[in-house]
Amino acid sequence: MNIVLLSGGSGQRLWPLSNEIRSKQFIKIFHRQDGMLESMVQRVYRQIRTVDPGAEITVATSRSQVSALHNQLGENIGISVEPCRRDTFPAIALAASYLHDIRGVSRKEAIVVCPVDPYVEVDYFRALEELGNYAAQSEANLVLMGIEPTYPSEKYGYIIPEEADQVSKVSVFKEKPDQRTAEKYISQGALWNGGVFAFKLDYVLKRAHELIDFTDYEDLYRKYDSLKKISFDYAVVEHEPYIEVMRFSGMWKDLGTWNTLTEAMDSQIVGEALYNETCENLHVINELNVPVLCMGLKNIVVSASPEGILVSDKQQSSYIKPFVNTLDNKVMFAEKSWGSFRVLDVGDDSLTIKVTLNPGHSMNYHSHEHRDEIWNVISGHGRTVVDEREQSVKAGDVICMKAGCRHTVIADTELQMIEVQLGQDITVHDKKKYELEIK
Repeated sequence: MNIVLLSGGSGQRLWPLSNEIRSKQFIKIFHRQDGMLESMVQRVYRQIRTVDPGAEITVATSRSQVSALHNQLGENIGISVEPCRRDTFPAIALAASYLHDIRGVSRKEAIVVCPVDPYVEVDYFRALEELGNYAAQSEANLVLMGIEPTYPSEKYGYIIPEEADQVSKVSVFKEKPDQRTAEKYISQGALWNGGVFAFKLDYVLKRAHELIDFTDYEDLYRKYDSLKKISFDYAVVEHEPYIEVMRFSGMWKDLGTWNTLTEAMDSQIVGEALYNETCENLHVINELNVPVLCMGLKNIVVSASPEGILVSDKQQSSYIKPFVNTLDNKVMFAEKSWGSFRVLDVGDDSLTIKVTLNPGHSMNYHSHEHRDEIWNVISGHGRTVVDEREQSVKAGDVICMKAGCRHTVIADTELQMIEVQLGQDITVHDKKKYELEIK
């Protein structure tokens, strides 16, 4: 199976756990069999490997999410990096060019494209494998997966097939309706549009060249920020006369809000929290190192992170986006390819951060023009390089770096540090990178 996972969005509806860097698919709230927590993207990746250990998996994502993907899935994953967000058609066109021009995938090969964040079981990925196999031999240019609806939802588009067979030609597509119209669609045998497409690679490459003036992957990448924002449905699907749809009747949930996300959680509590016997239908997700106590709460979600604290009725939690847009959304936590960081304190002329580096990883060799930095190692051991001078470091060591000096740190074990930044102009843009051969 050759599968492209679409990973985008900033996940504002799941504030405060999501931000511009950490979208909903990176939030670790599901328990594995060993008791450890995993995120949506880790869960989906594991499920694909369960069905097809040799599956070719490519993640199409924005540049800001690459580090988080490497952190959660490892370094050896295929990633089609979008220079900026341009909706699903440009993302799929770029991924198709990446597969053909960079990965050498044959134009005859069937590709399955699906979102990275549905809450599903393994049978969904068996169905995707079947979808890809069918698309490889079907005369249809596109084969979609249609989800058997469980209620008249206003959140999804609808696919109305010509027949009630497992695979059918598509009669018509319908946009997101009101509830009464959704009931009418369902009575006509309509299926939810789950955003899953299967096609031969040659088809999408041809459509991409028809709609975009580019020569190859490198050229498309350079032009990407000038492309029109448009969905794959609008650009391709609605103009394709020969489309088939395959039914899927298994469990499928779109976890786009706190209300739907808590329905899928396998535990009422993630993190440190207590509640008394008068609480009903309560979920708490706490990423802070302080306890949360809940009493007498009914149908409530409580979510706490360095970004902020949410206490909301579950139904009302669907409407938080306008309020989140008014906040100063400074990123207080992020996972990077080398580890993670968490902001502990923000002062007028200072920023204090807890940094965790994974074993064998390092930061970029870099300098800052407008700030000094101090590293206080609190656990583990590794090496620092400051202006080409390397030294070993361990818990209790303090390393001071003046503005302008080049520096990095290499973790031999997991390494934790408190980083203090001092200066009147502390921004993420004040960083210059250099090449350094790490031994």
